[in-house]
Order: sequence, then C-alpha cells, then structure tokens
Amino acid sequence: MARREQTVEVGGRRIRVSNLEKVLYPSTGTTKGDVIGYYSAIAPTMLPHCRDRPATRKRWPDGVGDDGRGDFFFQKDIGDSAPDWVRTGRIQHKDHVNHYPLVDDEATLVWLAQLAALEIHVPQWRFDASGEPGNPDRLVFDLDPGEGVTLRECAQVAFLVRDILRDMGLPSIPVTSGSKGIHLYAALDGSQTSDQASAVARELARSLEADHPDDITSSMKRALRPGHVFIDWSQNNASKTTVAPYSLRGRIAPTVAAPRSWRELASPHLQQLEFREVLQRVAKRGDPLAELTELSAAHAVSDRLSLYRSKRDAARTPEPVPPAGAPRDAGSAPGNRAGSRSGNADADAEGERRGGPVFVIQRHEARRLHFDFRLEHDGVLVSWALPKGVPTDPALNHLAVPTEDHPMSYRHFEGVIPKGEYGAGNVEIWDAGTYELEKWRDDEVIVRLTGRPGGGLGGPRRYALFRAGEADGKPRWMIHLMSDDAAAAARAGALRGGERGRGAGRANRRPSARDRAAADPDPVAPVPDPDLRPMLSERGSPAEFERLDEQEWAFEMKWDGIRALAFVDGERCALRSRSGGDLTAAYPEFAALPAVVNGDRAVLDGEIIAFGTNGAPSFSRLQRRFGLTDRAEVERARREAPASYLVFDVLSVNGRDCRTLPYRQRRELLDALVEPMPGVPAALPEVFAGSARDAAAASLRLHLEGVMAKRWTSRYRSGVRSSDWRKFPLILAEEAVVIGWRDSPSDSQGFASLLLADWQDGAWRYAGRVGTGFSSAERRTIRIRLAPLEHAEPAAEVPAEISRDAHWVRPELVGEVVSKGRTAGGSFRQAVWRGWRPDKRPADLMTGARG
Repeated sequence: MARREQTVEVGGRRIRVSNLEKVLYPSTGTTKGDVIGYYSAIAPTMLPHCRDRPATRKRWPDGVGDDGRGDFFFQKDIGDSAPDWVRTGRIQHKDHVNHYPLVDDEATLVWLAQLAALEIHVPQWRFDASGEPGNPDRLVFDLDPGEGVTLRECAQVAFLVRDILRDMGLPSIPVTSGSKGIHLYAALDGSQTSDQASAVARELARSLEADHPDDITSSMKRALRPGHVFIDWSQNNASKTTVAPYSLRGRIAPTVAAPRSWRELASPHLQQLEFREVLQRVAKRGDPLAELTELSAAHAVSDRLSLYRSKRDAARTPEPVPPAGAPRDAGSAPGNRAGSRSGNADADAEGERRGGPVFVIQRHEARRLHFDFRLEHDGVLVSWALPKGVPTDPALNHLAVPTEDHPMSYRHFEGVIPKGEYGAGNVEIWDAGTYELEKWRDDEVIVRLTGRPGGGLGGPRRYALFRAGEADGKPRWMIHLMSDDAAAAARAGALRGGERGRGAGRANRRPSARDRAAADPDPVAPVPDPDLRPMLSERGSPAEFERLDEQEWAFEMKWDGIRALAFVDGERCALRSRSGGDLTAAYPEFAALPAVVNGDRAVLDGEIIAFGTNGAPSFSRLQRRFGLTDRAEVERARREAPASYLVFDVLSVNGRDCRTLPYRQRRELLDALVEPMPGVPAALPEVFAGSARDAAAASLRLHLEGVMAKRWTSRYRSGVRSSDWRKFPLILAEEAVVIGWRDSPSDSQGFASLLLADWQDGAWRYAGRVGTGFSSAERRTIRIRLAPLEHAEPAAEVPAEISRDAHWVRPELVGEVVSKGRTAGGSFRQAVWRGWRPDKRPADLMTGARG
C-alpha cells in the first residue's frame, strides 16, 4: 500500500500520520483513521485512568486479520523514533532500564494510534512527583471465563467480589474487558505497597474459590479453568499490567474495555461494547469510572499540598490549611477539574463552578506588591506569582514565578496574613471566575478566562503561560496576553489602574491598511465602546408591508448572514457581534477594512455574509466560519468560505456620535465615508429605489431573504428593538432554542430530530421539531455539542408522544429554521434547519419573541 502521509496538530503538537484508510479491523471495515479518531475523541475520559502510569503497548501493524488473530507484538520501551515531547517514566529492570511512555495527553494517544497500538496496558500504580514508582492507587480483579463459561456467569462472580469489597469499605466499579471477561476496580488510599495489595487480592480470590469451588478458581493452572471463572488477582503485582479502561482490544471487532454500571451488569443482555457505542455512552452518561479516579485523586491532592502546609501554621494564619490526609479539600468539587467532563453538580455558594474549572487572581500586598495567578487543575490551584502584575500588552510578557499548589478553598480567601507568617500582608480578590482550557503541558498552558462582572480583567481574556528556560536552577516562566484580547485588557487596566502594565498604543504607523493586514495578520485591535450596540428591528406583517410609503420608508435588502459592528481606528479594525462577542480573529480578511474608510476612526454597522454558488448569500456556507479560534482552522475555513462585509449604517466618525442623525443623513454620510476597492471584501449596498412591492420583487429575483424597511427620519437607537426598523422576510426564517433531541433508529451517534421552543407569555413554549437540513456529519457534531447541556427535565411542556423517547438539554443554544408557517398550537410546519445563530442568545428571543 502506498504510504500517504499528512501532518495534524493535536494539543499544540504536530504529528505525522499515514495510511489513514488502512483497514485494521476487516470484519467491520474499521480503519486506522477510525482508530485515531476514537482515541482523540475518548482522550478526555480515558486520560485520567492512564495519567502518570507507564504504558505497555500491544501493536498490530497490519491489523487484527479476518479472524482477529493477526500478528502483533508488545512494546515496552518508548523507542528511538518517539517525539521528544512524549513524557516518559524510567523503570529499572533486572538487567536493563526501560523508558516507558506516559499517556498523559491527547497527542500521545494519537501518536500511539498512528503506530497501530490498539491496546494500551498500564499497572495499578503511578509515578510519584520524584519520578519513582509509587504505591498502587487501585485494586483490580480480572474475571476470566474458562471454556464453557459465559460473560453472564462472570457478572455473577463480579457481584460476589463486589459484596466482599463493599464490606471492606472499598466500593468497586466493573469494566467489561472488551475481550471475554470483566475487570473490577476499587480505589486504594496509597498506603499499601503493591505486594500488600496483591496479597489482599489473593486472599479474597481464595476465599471465594473456597465458597464456590464448582464455579470459581484462583489457581494459575490453566488446566483448572474450564467450567470456572478464573479470578486473576496477580495483576496487582507491581510488574503486571491490565488493559487500560477505554482502550481498544485487538479482537475480531473493535471492542473496548468499557466501564459499566452495576445495573448494566445485572442485565441478561450484557455484552462487550464496540468503540462507537462507547463514545455514544460517554457523551450521554459520562464516565462510570470517574468516581474511582476521584477517590484516588483525593489522596494525590493531599500529597500535592504538603509543601503548602509546611509553610503555614493553621493556628496563626487565616488562610485555609487542610489537614494532612484529609480525603479532599472542602473547597474542591469532585468531577469538575480541568480536563474532566464528568458532571458533578457540587456547586459552591457563588455558583461559579457551574461553568467549568475555576481561576482566581489575587492582589497580594506582601513585602512587594504582586498578583497571584491561580488555575484549578487536578484538584488543586496551580499557582504563579506575577511581580509586575497581569499583562495588558502582548508585546510585553511578564515574569510568572511558579509557587506551591494551593487548596481549592483558597480561591475564596481575602484577608490579612499576620506579620511574621509566610506571605504576610493583605490579600484581596482582583478577579475570579471560570476558564476554558486550550492547552496544558509541562511547558505551556493556554486558557481563556471569564471573570466576574466588574472584575479586574474587564471581560474574557486569553493568556498563555510558558516556560522560558531556567534561572538559578529553577524553571523560569512568563505570562503572555494573547493579542486578540490586548486592547480590551489595556482599557480595563487603565480604568482600574491596578496592573502596572504599559498601554497597548503604537507610535509608528504602517503605510496602508492593506499592507498592514498582509504584514501583521494579528494586530492589536481598537477598543470597542460597549455602549455602541446594534439597533434591532421588529418583524412586520405582509399586510403592513404593502402599506409602506417609499416617501416615508427606505428599503434595503435583507442579508442572510450575521450582524457585526466594525470599529475602525487608523489602520486597525475590530469586529463585534450583536451580543458583544469578539469576531476579529475569526475574520482576518476584514483587517483591510480601514482601506475603504475615508477617516481615521469610524464605527460601522453591517452584515457578514458568505456567497453561495448562485451568487446569493449562503447562511449554511457561512456556518463553516463559526466558533473557530485556531489560526490554521480559521485560514482553512477562510479559503473554503470567504466572507464579505456589507455596510449599511454608521454610528460614529472621528469621535463624533452620529446616532442622533436621521437615517437619511447617516446614509449620505456613509456614501461619502465608504469607498469600496478591489481586494477588500467590503461593499456598500444601495438603498432600493422604488416601492415596497418592487423591493420585494428584487429580493426574490436576487434569491435574498427579504426586505428591510427603515424610516427615513429614524435615529439609531443602540441595543433597542424599534418599530422604526422593520424586517419582512420573504422566506419564513425564525429562531428558536434547542431543548432536546430524539434518537435516530439508524445512526446511534446522530439524532432523528431536534426539539425546539420559543418564548411566549413569559415562558418557553414548545415550537415543534426539525429533522431535515442536516448532513450525517452535522448530526453527529450537533450531538457532541449538545451532550454537555443534557438535563433531566424539558425546558418547556412537550406533547407526551414526543417526549417519550426524547433527551433534554438546557435552552442555551439558538438555531434558525425555515418553515411553512405555524400550526394552531404554535409548532413549525415542515421545518428545515438553517443553522446555529452564535450571534444570538436565548435572552434575545425573550426580548423580541418571534421577531
């Protein structure tokens, strides 16, 4: 087979992959690309069970074969061809040393999958902070069926093991092994050695064998296994490994070592699961084994806080000091750490944990004023001290000094640390909230912070912390403000005056906006004024449309895109959506907008569109541009769906507020202000000359969405929905929130239809369902997007025949459908999906219901 190679980027690591179409499981046609895709998708769930454990790999370079008996080999040492970024652990064997890979991140999983390492095996212990093998943090039993024994009988033995472990105070969780039997895991507190844990497991197995000699054997002799369930206790030995939870198996079908619930184990229909079933279960139900990981992590957290405790006297400082050996810091909520997707609802009094992992930035007046930057990770607050404050300019990185991990409860601490104590001085919270994790490696962390209203950050900010060598034998770190947030942060810092960073202004100007866009694709954008928001329109009826007089009303075409304000300042431009979201990085082609504006500063109102093959705006094509932040992905989407900016209003020019001018004067000003030119994707659509009926005919002829009518005398009212502007769609496109989905009988990863609701009489009302307008890939992508929003109850009352097999989600996402009107009950008739509306929020539907 010809070797077809390509390079992919995973978690900031570049990995060369090849032969993605190569079939590794002939019975199901599962390819190497499918295997890589599975391990990439399951990584957030699988990694906590593999992290810091040496990984032995079982590789099938040519696949498992038609009968599941293809050639394979075990590999322990990492080998010479491994990327240098793969973390390793060193184990001294009798006559040699092996360096094992540590499966700690998605990139390592993808790299192993590229090598056709279908199975990943790990021990029951982890490397400790010094790189030495630690005590086991879990106990495992492998229940293996002998000849003539079924999976069902293994399950019956699993219940016997469970009952004994429960009496020992060790709750357990089963895993169907993906091969023939069942694994049973229980968490340990790390106080026993592997030899001690293995001895306990052996005695338990022997006890069960004595009570059930006809059904169970604990002997290693294979001759005694037929007709029995073999309880393999030996995998608790420090030198033994077990296939990792969520690992694929090299069987005839792509089965997985899948954690299960005890209810499932009691089912007479219990069977091994394939990888697509596992992905669907995780998206819907989370990880049954997460509880085990949390119990193990609690002991690791206690150990990670030993340095923190050693520096503080709980009797003298008001800081929280969890006692050694405490099962978990009282401020830490299990199942909600960075990188974890389990949905524990242990929200604190402020409710800040509902949005993901948390951060806090504290202003600390100790011997020298500095800021403490803390991120939740693996159950603690990983911390850096910022001697020069939080950076406000991407050109000026600030020193970030790593400090000891802090307990989770420290995120609430404000007060005075007494004189003579470590860190003596006043501590106050400068900002706190949640963050989205983009990358977490040993040498680099990238996060997007969302702080409190009125907090020091002044809005969402994106930061990178990176290791920059060593100083005095200690790692030297820096913190960098990502440039897309620079100007806004500079403005927030100037207003609050606490960051001690320089402003983001530039003294030198480049010759032209077009030259600047080419030379500097990621500039510091002008600071948008939050008071400058788009004016909104009301929906008009067909009868009203016919009565509009062109002497009183101006007619524009209604464009099928997303609304955006453009803030032009000299040679730079920032874009904001109608909800205030920053679109600047997502549409780099608009960096050249200043070239068509005759003025140093202006705020423009317009629509971002993507033209379809028929020459009309295509909202579905524009969808390819939504939600992208990675620069490579943005550039790829830009080539596939180039965007244009259609300008139809002006809010200010050179600092002068134009909103009080009547619409007629604003249009005259706009005509003089904007001069489209080749190479810049911007246009100034003309106001239609003619009657309302003529405008409608022109809109239909041009395959447009409808007509906008604006009163010639109307002022621009930011953020207000006014009857001075009216929209008359010629196709009935309406917005609604998604409140659930119904399963597809033919595609377990997709759905049959989405369930919708709109806002009426102060509540969400069921608005019908939409099952067309999606590709198969879009259905699966949408299912993944909806999974984190799953909820037990519907947001609106739904007919019983619809709700019987429905899955509910919180009403947080707005979509758009085209329909043939409404039924008497208010549901859409023959709805067709048009796409998501990331520029709108559920609150927008509440304030402007059905229009």
